[in-house]
Amino acid sequence: MEYVEPIRSKVQIDNIKIYLKNKNLRDYLLFVLGINSGLRISDLLLLTVNDVKERDRIILREKKTGKSKDFPLSDTCKKAIKEYLETIKINSGCLFKSKKGDQPITRIQAYRIINNAARIIGINDAIGTHTLRKTFGYWAYKKGVDITRIQKLLNHSAPSVTLAYIGITKDELDDIYINLNL
Repeated sequence: MEYVEPIRSKVQIDNIKIYLKNKNLRDYLLFVLGINSGLRISDLLLLTVNDVKERDRIILREKKTGKSKDFPLSDTCKKAIKEYLETIKINSGCLFKSKKGDQPITRIQAYRIINNAARIIGINDAIGTHTLRKTFGYWAYKKGVDITRIQKLLNHSAPSVTLAYIGITKDELDDIYINLNL
């Protein structure tokens, strides 16, 4: 498996959102929920319409850890969910339904969607489904959220793991010392 990076540019995030929204609202919702929830792709793909329809929170049991996860939906997520559900006109079943039946899209298809969108808008870094989760952590950190809180949200064992995971390098941390100059 290839090591992937978070998306570190708001312009690139916005460009992917625009591209996906114009191409396919399901794929747009996958991206928006992914970067705003920090969920692993295995948990995103298992979401059902009932998990999100007319709800303010998502409550689930993580597939990898078995831990319960309960978090509120941002306005951006609620809007994307509403737009998507209005177009698919179904009341139950898989949220990210495959065109080939009543199953969710596969991890491979999700990878193709995210990776292709990144390439189309000019991102050449290693991008995959885990990029969504890393982007969530990276932007939470950039907005000033304490690393120990992000660690808890991502279920990491230590802050150092979270910093490495979201791609915060020693050089970036050293820049704080060099540029603070109080």
